[in-house]
Amino acid sequence: MVQIPKQSTPSSPAQPAVPTSADVARLAGVSRATVSYVLNNTSAVRISEPTRRRVHEAAKELGYVPHAAARSLRAGHSRTVLMPAPTIPVGPLHSQFLNDLQWALGRLDYTVVQYGTAGLSGDDAARAWAELRPVAVLVPGPGGLGPKGVAVLKRSGARAVVTIGPASVDGAHALLMDHEGVGRAATAHLLERGRRRIGVVVPAEPGLDEFSVPRLAGARRALHGTTATLRELPLAYEEEAAARLAARWHHLGLDAVFAYNDEYAMLLMRALQDEGIAIPHDTAVIGADDLMLGRLLRPRLSTVHIELPSGRHLAELVDRAVRDPGAAPETHRVLGATVVHRDSS
Repeated sequence: MVQIPKQSTPSSPAQPAVPTSADVARLAGVSRATVSYVLNNTSAVRISEPTRRRVHEAAKELGYVPHAAARSLRAGHSRTVLMPAPTIPVGPLHSQFLNDLQWALGRLDYTVVQYGTAGLSGDDAARAWAELRPVAVLVPGPGGLGPKGVAVLKRSGARAVVTIGPASVDGAHALLMDHEGVGRAATAHLLERGRRRIGVVVPAEPGLDEFSVPRLAGARRALHGTTATLRELPLAYEEEAAARLAARWHHLGLDAVFAYNDEYAMLLMRALQDEGIAIPHDTAVIGADDLMLGRLLRPRLSTVHIELPSGRHLAELVDRAVRDPGAAPETHRVLGATVVHRDSS
């Protein structure tokens, strides 16, 4: 029998010691209390700017990061704002709003965490969010969240729950988005341009009905009491689907279309042009969101400019609610809609 010699186990390199606030204090030449005041942005204690700079430079040199759990224990709550990841496609306009919001919350010393809850919705999703013990939760659209889910979040320590969408939820702060006004403004513009046979694109993608249904309702409201007609046009965001719809256009007999938003408008406009349909002579087209790409098209795309809430104002709402969790929920109506008339209509 062959004896296999034992291999000597290589010794693993020693793990470097985790830097502490005491290390930062020694390097910066200040007390540990001063380090805590500076790195936790404590406003109650006045610290000179040179001292703040030395503490931050020492922490950076050592690779020191404050312990979030310890800071939460001292403050009585975390500084984490949970933002559930949208379960629907979001466009550039919404993405820019979320970026501005995260930047504004960061300036107020909150940490924004985006969290995906695949397969969960409503109150079940709220229970999953509550496990992370956030100080606030920003829900992009009610998404089935109800008063029970809001209560679960508050019992877990969330001081603010804010919904952003077309409807409010009992117990939560709300930013109400008037998507009906977007459809109403777009369709009223087409009426003013003399169009009377109007199509409205309704995205076939799941989840977008939260926005498309009120926009369609707004279009119907704009036509109420007129002789104009409206045709609902389901459309998937695919070149083939747009080509199929464009091939039926002459049969549909439409002289205008509100295409839900700029992305669907550009998709459909290209397909219509490929079918030899002149825009705006044969069919006027208008979108929504006022994306830069729409200005680069020929003809330039008419659109509805949407004024989203300021990320800074929403961040301030979150901060107010965290500081005063017993205050009554605030409700703000946002999303101004203004038509931008260009060549396509």
